[in-house]
Amino acid sequence: MLTRLSIRNIVLIEALDLDFHRGLGVLTGETGAGKSILLDAMGLVLGNRADSALVRGGEDRASVTGSFEFAALPDGVAEALDDAGVEIESGEPLLIRRQLKADGGSKAWINDQPVGVALLRELSAHLVELHGQHDDRGLVNPRGHRDLLDRYAGADRAGVAAAWREWRTTEERLAEARETLEIAKADQDLLLAHLAELTALEPQAGEEMRLAEARATMQKGEKLSGDLAELLHLWEGSDSPLAALRVAARRLDRIAPEHPSLADALASLDRAVIEAGEAEDKLQAAAEALEHDPAALEAAETRLFDLRALARKHRCEVDELPEKMREFRAALESIEGGEAQFDALEAAAKSARAEYEKRARSLHDARRAAALRLDEAVATELAPLKLDAARFRTEVAEMPEDRWGPQGMDAVEFLIATNPGADFAPLAKIASGGELSRFILALKVALAEQGGAATVIFDEIDRGVGGAVASAIGERLARLADGGQLLAVTHSPQVAARGRTHYMIAKSSEGTVTRTSVLLLDEAGRQEEIARMLSGAEVTPEARAQADRLLEGV
Repeated sequence: MLTRLSIRNIVLIEALDLDFHRGLGVLTGETGAGKSILLDAMGLVLGNRADSALVRGGEDRASVTGSFEFAALPDGVAEALDDAGVEIESGEPLLIRRQLKADGGSKAWINDQPVGVALLRELSAHLVELHGQHDDRGLVNPRGHRDLLDRYAGADRAGVAAAWREWRTTEERLAEARETLEIAKADQDLLLAHLAELTALEPQAGEEMRLAEARATMQKGEKLSGDLAELLHLWEGSDSPLAALRVAARRLDRIAPEHPSLADALASLDRAVIEAGEAEDKLQAAAEALEHDPAALEAAETRLFDLRALARKHRCEVDELPEKMREFRAALESIEGGEAQFDALEAAAKSARAEYEKRARSLHDARRAAALRLDEAVATELAPLKLDAARFRTEVAEMPEDRWGPQGMDAVEFLIATNPGADFAPLAKIASGGELSRFILALKVALAEQGGAATVIFDEIDRGVGGAVASAIGERLARLADGGQLLAVTHSPQVAARGRTHYMIAKSSEGTVTRTSVLLLDEAGRQEEIARMLSGAEVTPEARAQADRLLEGV
């Protein structure tokens, strides 16, 4: 709850430190005393737009600090601070400070850690609920009506949210499977052509190297075979070296007996003939060994060229072609498997949708039943607040499917009709300032057990009413404040008498300087202030006696 508000140099307030307590606190004072200044200062803490006109004349800056204390930080506050990286020790007060400059601009801190104003606005919904003549937050904002109704109904939205997430997840998987399948089917003919081409060639890992080596070997053998053929040609025919050696050996053999000195020459020539013959045999054997099939070389070259061309086509290495075959086969198989998977996902998505609709419609029924109870509860509060001609209705409308979500399929809005026969319309568009505050009070009473912001402020909820209606307002404010904190800016003595704490706002002038001050009243001060509210400028004994009766009657 709000425990202290410290204001420096805001309009007519030079320096002010206000301590607040649990229960109902009332703020009173004459018109123009400066009650709106306090609310403007409070608004700065809550992230309202900074207006340099709020800086006190003659000063270059102004500041407001709000101190809030909790047994444990509300979940929404803790989450927002954690997301913003703001650290607060357990049990430490939450201190929000806002500084304005006279030349424009503002800064904000939470426990001396600089933050953006957007964070203050995010926290404000959990810290202070401000209802006034120009209320545009809290119960007036339809964005929060569904949550309020669900809390009133005691509805458990967890099951709906879980069913929504499951439905969305299966729909996303189905969409992915559909896209994958459509792409695969679009490429199916091409995949079949690629696979047929690869299957016909049936590439093997390492085949390129083996073919290249065999081709090189056959090409080299082809050249050597030609050279050997030329050499063998030298040993063949009548004019070959071997034939010449043999002719010479025969002639030498005929004349050697006549000349013994030629025996050694004949032996050498015989050996030459023998070795030349052996050389011829070896050349013949080598030529036979180097014999090759030209068709085999052509086949090797053709396959090597085909493999390399296919690798270029698929932008990969030749050794990667077998993997390409597996990929194409897997892609084609996935089309068949994808169809089966798609059918299964389609069935799962249909089932998840049905489960979501079942839970969402159950929540819808719970909302409709709770709406009727809430309408009756609010109706019982309207007459005592001088709104007996008005009607209240909680509208629960099913939204189009594209707006369904984890909170269900309903839009919820609080509607009113202020006059008999008038059409129902949103709160903010129908009610006048005073009526709006009283409608909100009736709603707050009906929703009292459902919680809300830690501190609730009503600004002049009793405007334009008095007597029994003002008493009814005061009684309901006190009831709402029981166990919590509620502050009411009021002109009604009946409301003021209900306050557990009473603050009087006064304006004083010293020469050309005007100041606003706030005083926490004791019992005597309360009697005097309530008497002033009853009688006007001059406080009479009768007014004091009436003030006593009001204070004693609460």
